[in-house]
Amino acid sequence: MNAQSITPRCIWPVGAKLGEGPVWHAEEQLLYFVDIKGRKLHRCNEEGEARDSFELPDETGFALPVHGGGLVCGLPGQLVHFDPARGSFKPLLSLEGDRPGNRMNDGAVGPDGALWFGSMDNGETAPTGALYRYDGGLQRHDDGYVITNGPAFSPDGRTFYHTDTLGKIVYAFDVDGRGKLSNKRTFVTIAGAGHPDGSAVDAEGCVWIASFGGGRVERYAPSGELLDFIVFPCPNVTKIAFGGPDLRTAFATTAWKGMSEEARARHPLAGAVFAFDVPVPGLAPQPFRLDIQ
Repeated sequence: MNAQSITPRCIWPVGAKLGEGPVWHAEEQLLYFVDIKGRKLHRCNEEGEARDSFELPDETGFALPVHGGGLVCGLPGQLVHFDPARGSFKPLLSLEGDRPGNRMNDGAVGPDGALWFGSMDNGETAPTGALYRYDGGLQRHDDGYVITNGPAFSPDGRTFYHTDTLGKIVYAFDVDGRGKLSNKRTFVTIAGAGHPDGSAVDAEGCVWIASFGGGRVERYAPSGELLDFIVFPCPNVTKIAFGGPDLRTAFATTAWKGMSEEARARHPLAGAVFAFDVPVPGLAPQPFRLDIQ
């Protein structure tokens, strides 16, 4: 594929301060994403229409579909279940009471239906962030991050990717059928001005990494070789998600956080949601498998 010939199209100029966590809800055929700093959850269809927005009680790093309905959301110090139809929030788990400066950041659901997510220092300076897996019980799998990002899995579910944003390193781990990680190694080290943000994996096993400050999304082979990149009309690209009926539409969130007024004037679409067509489909998104009573 020649990704450099692809031009992202704005489907919703929502103006998110920190748009993040796009996820395709296969059952509803809708895209969900959050504005972390705006404390909002948004959703729309593939064309950016049928728009809805929901107020959230705090900064929310991710909102992921749950098998049986609703979404699991990562708020500072807790996981909650949100029912958009009722507007109700139900606490699921409290965590990191000893890390009061943290909030939750990026998350994803693994092939087995477990939730993988990271925390981070909200001030973006202290290495207090950690990587967790939650399947009704919580396990901490890695620690010492300032900003965690990009949990994603290979098509066979045997390789797990996770990002140290400030370190500009994307790690790969071996993962077994019980969710145990081993053999942590550097997958790629990101050069240039941007920092690696959220990740997604396509059906060929290639890893797509959003570049915050780099104004693009990069596509890497499973070997770690940079294959291609797509340029965006704004600098802070935060994450992509594959969706649409055939998983051949990629959606990307962006942010205006950290931009000066002058920079925002030069990039009026900062904070918008974009879409572009890809010849290689993404992996089917999995719902979080936890029974909500």
